[in-house]
This record gives sequence, C-alpha cells and structure tokens, in this order.
Amino acid sequence: MMQRSLLRRVGQSVLVLWAAFTLSFFLLQVLPGDAVLIKFQNPDLGLSPDQIAEMRLAYGADNPLWQQYVHTLLAMLRGDFGYSVQAGVPVSEQLVSNLPATLQLALLGFALATLIAFALAALSRLPRLRFLRSVLQSVPALFISLPTFWLGIALIQLFSFQLRWIPVINPSALQGLILPVITVAIPISAPLAQILLRSIDQVFTQPFVAVARAKGASESHVLWHHVMRNALLPVLNVAGLLLGELIAGALITETVFGLSGIGQLTQQAVNNQDVAVLQAVVMISALAFVLINLLVDALMPLFDPRLQSIAGGHR
Repeated sequence: MMQRSLLRRVGQSVLVLWAAFTLSFFLLQVLPGDAVLIKFQNPDLGLSPDQIAEMRLAYGADNPLWQQYVHTLLAMLRGDFGYSVQAGVPVSEQLVSNLPATLQLALLGFALATLIAFALAALSRLPRLRFLRSVLQSVPALFISLPTFWLGIALIQLFSFQLRWIPVINPSALQGLILPVITVAIPISAPLAQILLRSIDQVFTQPFVAVARAKGASESHVLWHHVMRNALLPVLNVAGLLLGELIAGALITETVFGLSGIGQLTQQAVNNQDVAVLQAVVMISALAFVLINLLVDALMPLFDPRLQSIAGGHR
C-alpha cells in the first residue's frame, strides 16, 4: 500500500520536473539579449561576423526552437547541462564548485531556524514564562516581516562595524558563516514557529492531554512527552517546503555577504544572459525541492502510523 502511494508520488514528481524544465526553457528563450552575441561581439575580441556565426552554430543558437528543446531535454536526462557561454566550461563544473557552499548555508540556516522555532514554542508554553506568552507568540510575525537584504545589512552593521565581533575583511571560515546563517534562519524560523505554536495549541485541547494532567503529570512533562510529538506532523510537512525554497532562494543572502554559491552563479548568469547556466540552476532547485518533499512523504508515516492506513485507502 505504502509502496504504491510512494510510486504515485514519484510519478507526480517526474511530471513536476518536466513542467519546470519546459516552463523555464521557453521563458528563458524570450529573455532579451543573446549570450553568444554578448560575449563574442565584444570589440576587444576582434571577431569577424563569419566567426561569430560559426560560434553561434557551435552553440546551436540558430537551431529551431523545438530542436533546442529536445536536445537540451535529452542532454539533461543524461546529466549533461551543456556549456556556459561566458565561462567557456561545462555548467556541471560550475555547479560542482558552487553548490556545496549553498548547501552548507541552507542546511545550517535550516538547523538554526528549527532551533529558534522550537525555543519560541517551548518558552511560550512554560508556566514560569506565562506572562511573556503573548510577546513570544508575536515574535514570529516580526521575523517574517524582516526583508532578507535589510536583515543581512543590519547584522553586518551591528556585529561587524559597531561591536566589531566579526571582521568584514578576511574572516575565518567559521566567522564568515555566522551572519549569513543567522540571516537565512530568522525569516525561515517564523513560519515554522507559527505552525508549531498553532499545532501545540490544538493538541493541548485533545482528551489525552487532560488524562495526562489528571494523572499528575507536570506541564513540562505533558508538553514534551505528549503534546510535542503529536504537534510535529504539520511542522514536518511545512519544513520540507521551506528547506526546498531555502536551497533555491539563497541569491539575496549570498549577494549581500559576497559568498560564492548558486546565488552568485545565478546573478552572473542573469547579467550575461547565460541560458544554459540559468536552466541548470532552475532544474537543480526543482530537483532539490522534489527530493526533499519525497523524503518528507516517506518519513511522515513513521511519525504517525495512521497515515499508512490513509494511504492504503486511496489505492
């Protein structure tokens, strides 16, 4: 039963990837400008019109659109993302050199965001901090309203220029990650905390919580042993979506802090109209999003066995 449900989800994921490829391919084709001309019409290169035409032929820029679509699709199915016109190297080499930094930033930011969300949720339910509950529950709304670029600049201003705790020039590997990770984590922690708080409030109204209290369990014991485990399911589902978006949306943070990652690579590709690089970034982002959500779908029945019977009922 679960295998059929998972296979159905895999099939849907393949359709999502194909749709992402098709939509991005045709949208990129209508962008103004031409990457080949942008590079090779530079007067400093001194190329003749015939030589430029040969370069366009080598890159397949003059082929009919449907041929370019089929060629690009078949190549990507083989793991070939083509060549970067501006860099003159395979796009896969650029991805290999830039993707680890983005993954590191995204995973560390997500881990910190999860800690912040759980800390806010737990502190807001502690009896000793009941007088601060309304304040703590309003913090996620504040976090989600902070623009990422403004938050990054504000952190640099505070910790680098005012307090001088983190150097701007030549920081160590650890120092160079602290502020970007915080910048990524704070906005992501907001929806996680909001959903976790709402889920905790709903679980606290369930009869088994009243039974646990009647048996003499403390509020802390009820929270961590009865409520929290049942409140995690909605958070797990949304966490998969947020992590996928986080990996795909590192452009602003990497730009603010000058980090070499997929975000910087995307910005350079947009400036140079490097379609092959942009297409590869879209597909890598879509693949990350799909794989993360497939993993979440596979893990959720482990947290709630009732989902196994639900999946079996929709065979």
